Amino acid sequence: MQKNVLVIYYTQTGQLEDIIKNIAQPFEDKKDEYDVTYYNIQLKKDFPFPWPSDVFFDTFPESYLQIPREIIPPSEDILSKKYDLILFGYQVWYLTPSIPIISFLKSGYAENLFRNTPVVTISATRNMWMLSQEKLKVYLKKMDAKLIGNIALVDRHDNYTSVLTILRWLTTGKKEKSGILPAAGISDEEIAGSVKYGKIIENHFENNNFANLQPDLVKNGAVEIRPFLVRVEKVGNKIFTIWSNLIINKKEKRPLLIKFFKVYLMAAIWIISPIVLVFHLLLAPVLWSKRQKQKEYLQGINIK
Repeated sequence: MQKNVLVIYYTQTGQLEDIIKNIAQPFEDKKDEYDVTYYNIQLKKDFPFPWPSDVFFDTFPESYLQIPREIIPPSEDILSKKYDLILFGYQVWYLTPSIPIISFLKSGYAENLFRNTPVVTISATRNMWMLSQEKLKVYLKKMDAKLIGNIALVDRHDNYTSVLTILRWLTTGKKEKSGILPAAGISDEEIAGSVKYGKIIENHFENNNFANLQPDLVKNGAVEIRPFLVRVEKVGNKIFTIWSNLIINKKEKRPLLIKFFKVYLMAAIWIISPIVLVFHLLLAPVLWSKRQKQKEYLQGINIK
């Protein structure tokens, strides 16, 4: 009897679709054992790509505050099945699961699909996904989903180079190498190599033993934790909470506040972030043990 595998994702650039289909490939290769279904989340009013700069920044408060939009419902064929495994691909907007992902999770359709079902979360981001994953864990726990694994692929370039390349990609659609700037996003080699994670998941799934799935994924490079960026995320979440509520509550001043936020965000990346890095390095000997425990937790799938 075939087992049912559901692959859920949202993509604008196509990058996450390539990754998640590679990860699903080992299941596709065993069609006699698995029936693989794909659900590409779609909003009734979708976001543009490439992003006009003003639209990109104007999306911030709703993104951070997890305010959903209306989605196109999954087909009855998808909703009527019980799945044995879900591969859930998502991206991060403003340190939070993207609006399309939040919209799906809050739609009412997700709860029935996820309840009592093993789930592997898969993200493809610039580099800051850690606390977004913590937010996603809360949703999965409320829906009684069984989180069995997490894969977090990132741009391996340094923080400041990746800022330049991702902004160019999002606002112009140009991903390829240009001048001194490398190509944006996850490398082609890593995207192609992501099939190895699918093989690891399929092996554990076939043996019905998920106890060591996440350690096996981590051992094979599925999750990289940069302690400095965890600190940046924590600071960012505190500041984003202030900005997002201010913009939402001051509707008449929204355009002006969005402009101020844009200036602030660029200053935070290029001025405040380096200062945080200096303190991070200075405190490294004192906080080494705490950071190691934090790293182990964030590489795992438990929820505090």
